[in-house]
Amino acid sequence: KEPGPVNRDNGIPPIIGYSIVKTYPHDSTFFTEGLEFFNGQLLESSGGNNDESPYPSAAGIANLTTGRVDIKITLDKSKHFGEGITVFNNKIYMLTWTSGVGFVFDSRTFKKLGEFKLPTKQGWGLTHDSSSIIMSDGTNSIHFLDPTTFQVKNIVGVIDNNGPVSNINELEYVDGFLYANQWNTPYILKIETNSGKVVGRIDLSKIDNDISPNYPNTFGLNGIAYNPATGSFFISGKKWPVLYEIKLQ
Repeated sequence: KEPGPVNRDNGIPPIIGYSIVKTYPHDSTFFTEGLEFFNGQLLESSGGNNDESPYPSAAGIANLTTGRVDIKITLDKSKHFGEGITVFNNKIYMLTWTSGVGFVFDSRTFKKLGEFKLPTKQGWGLTHDSSSIIMSDGTNSIHFLDPTTFQVKNIVGVIDNNGPVSNINELEYVDGFLYANQWNTPYILKIETNSGKVVGRIDLSKIDNDISPNYPNTFGLNGIAYNPATGSFFISGKKWPVLYEIKLQ
């Protein structure tokens, strides 16, 4: 399946304002790939491999008091660079970057249940709606997968007033919209799931500019988790020492 035709209009996506509710310590050993709340706990995944990085290729529960991640899942770094993560029907799904495989774990025991073949060359971000696993691959394409067979149900191309929008990374599905980190930018994009149209941008330049000069070993913004209990978003970045809780305006 291929994305449908690109429909362009002149509407520039508006900037969505936000306020910082609170900051928390964050595990700076984690090369953050995915964040997601599940049963009131914050699940976080990290990517790393033996050749290029010392970071764990793993996932676990982030402690908001200490910032440390209690690792529950560890991938073989010689084979797999961990990527996005999501929980659906009591199963944890986790992507890998370039090894072409995803993993499924039991959300209560963290026992591995199986593997699946990715429909794309790379795996980046992961989330879900009520019936699909939703993944990004670094392009402008969003793939909707059947959570049992892993067959591609639909592909939506992300577009704005200038056309296709690439570098779509970590994903979060909230109230019918996708929120996506756009890699190598300070933006989180709000995307219509049916059309792929970017209907708003959250400009996190101020937060990014507070982190980057003061912590030179960090990398870009990545990680979005929505907490339905508070209606707020938790965001961070790769090797960041801080996790931010924000409320959209």
